[in-house]
Parts: sequence; C-alpha cells; structure tokens
Amino acid sequence: MRGRNLLIVGLAVFLGLIAVYLANSYFSGVEERQTRAAEANQLAQIVVATQEFQFGTALATTNLRLANWPANSVPQGAFVSIEEATRGGRVALRPIAIGEPILASKVSGEGGRATLASILPEDLRAVAVPVSAVTGVGGFVRAGDVVDVLLTRQIPGDGSTSTDKMTTVVLENVLVLAIDQIADENQTEPAVGQTATLQTDVVGAQKLALAREVGSLSLILRNVENQDMGGTRTVTSSDLGGAGYYIAARTTTPTTAPAAVAAAPRSSGGTAAPRRASGPTMAIVRGVESTTYEVKRNGGY
Repeated sequence: MRGRNLLIVGLAVFLGLIAVYLANSYFSGVEERQTRAAEANQLAQIVVATQEFQFGTALATTNLRLANWPANSVPQGAFVSIEEATRGGRVALRPIAIGEPILASKVSGEGGRATLASILPEDLRAVAVPVSAVTGVGGFVRAGDVVDVLLTRQIPGDGSTSTDKMTTVVLENVLVLAIDQIADENQTEPAVGQTATLQTDVVGAQKLALAREVGSLSLILRNVENQDMGGTRTVTSSDLGGAGYYIAARTTTPTTAPAAVAAAPRSSGGTAAPRRASGPTMAIVRGVESTTYEVKRNGGY
C-alpha cells in the first residue's frame, strides 16, 4: 500500500515537472517573439509635411515637422532632419499631402528651382504639341493624365484627293506633364489650353515634331491603369461606312444665249397688241378676211 502511494506521488511530481517545462518553453517563446517584434517596430524620425504642397512650394521650418515612423519601413530618400530638408532652398516638384514623408524624389536639390526639366527622368524628353477644345478632349486633359496621340493626314499618292484621309496612332500611353504653363497635378478642373507638354523618349519626340508638319494631332484620354500597348491600325474614310455610294461628276453643255427680242406692247386685255408697221403697208382681201402686209423699203415683200 505504501509503495503504491509513493508511486503515485512520484508520477504526480514527474507530470508537474513536465507541465512546468512546457509552460516555461511557451512563455519564453512569447517573450522572444515580443522582443523580435519590438526590435522590428523600432521607431525612427523622418520629416513630413504639415500642409499641402503644390508644385514650386518652398520647404521651410513652418511647413515641416518630425514624425515617428517604423524603422524597418522608412521610405527611400526620406529626410531625417528638418535642417537637411530645408538646406539650400529646396522646393516641391510634386504635390505632397499633409503628413506625407518628404522624399528626395519629390523635391529639388540644394539651390534647385521648380522647373519642368528637374522632374524629367534622365532618358526622357518633354515636347509640346498644339491642342484645342476638340483635340484636347474638351479641356479634360490635365497634367498627370495619360493619353494616346493620333495623327490625321491625307493619304499619299497621285490619285488621292483632299477628302482621302487616314488616322494613325503615333504614340501610346504618354504622360502629360503640363497644359499651357500649368504643371500642377492637383489642377483637375477642365480648361481649354493651346499647348500640351508630353513626356516621351527621343524617338517619340521626333515623331511628334514630324507629325505636326504633315497633319493634325489629337489627344485621346486613357485609363492610367491600362498599360496595354499595340493592337492599333490605320483608319481611313472607308471605315466610316457608306461604302458603295458614289456621286458622278455633273457635266454641263454650253448653250448660246437667245437674241434679245423687244417686248411687244400688250393691250388692256392682257394679249399682245399687233405690231405697228414702221413703213408703207398693203392690204389684201381674200373673201371676208383682210391681211395687211408691210412693204419693204426696196420694194420687196
């Protein structure tokens, strides 16, 4: 009996030790996970905006502040001090929202100015094309939009006429940098401009320069998420429908103008009165009818 009790006590102690070991392992694992999470979420301080920044807004101590940010997710190009962000008179090159980190890619360099050239990638160019209310989509093309560029011109060839036109897509998925002299992407109200500045490569700029000389250009808006390229074709007048209809040229036959005839005086009854003879006359009576003939001056009838 006593041996059985000792066995039970020993078993209980053994099970207790196992429980303590498992509990210690569990809590140790929790502490380690919490420690790793604390290290991963260690905060850093970066410079953020305290007001809305537009294109050309100068960075100053009055519109910047330091904010805590997870150290493992600090954006590339972020400033860690207000002195560094304002050094050299930096200005905003892109719109910046309140609380958004100030990044080097969105501001000019030291002593920089808000120029269009300062926001161009190194391998791209800016080229201007003329637009109007029609070719500029009624004024809805604004800075920051993405467009395709169409060229409408006459079909080449000796047999083409002024009505033989075709339209081709010159460039696709082109970023609009500015309309007239407005490069602010927050200006979304429709406004009819006269010039659109587009971002493209060197070959694209050459195409646009040539297209301006050979025909008329039009912009068409596209969804910024639509990155599909190609699949376009040339459209001609035959694609507009009405094939088979043809109007032949009209020919006119020249006619001689009739000789002028003096209008005969009319009687009061509305019928033309008999013409009065200008010289001597002779009357011939045949039965009951009398006919008057004018005698020619040389004696002939």
